[in-house]
Amino acid sequence: MASPDDRKYSDSHEWFLADGDTVTMGITKFAADELTDVTFVDLPGVGARVTAGQPFGEIESVKATGELNTVISGEVVEVNERLADEPELVNSSPFDDGWMIRVKADSLDPLGSLKSAAAYDEMTSAG
Repeated sequence: MASPDDRKYSDSHEWFLADGDTVTMGITKFAADELTDVTFVDLPGVGARVTAGQPFGEIESVKATGELNTVISGEVVEVNERLADEPELVNSSPFDDGWMIRVKADSLDPLGSLKSAAAYDEMTSAG
């Protein structure tokens, strides 16, 4: 499955979809598949600030626990509340229903340094 080309991708397997100055974040299908069954997602609340280069949460699976990272700074304006009861959405629909947070970004500039879908898919297929 090719990654959607309407968003940008980090080397740590998060995706970022800008809509004006609001950026929706989640993890890629590649990351979800590597984690296997996601059992818990720890996300910040609405109003919290996220900082570029710092973790904004954690994701747990039957296989591992990992940090969720961001390349942008800003205020969390929405959290995917469904993940509290349905963390498996990250596995079944990582690019749609399994999104994690929406952030009003201080600047969209950092997104320019991220990978396109084609470059991300090439990186992950190279293994």
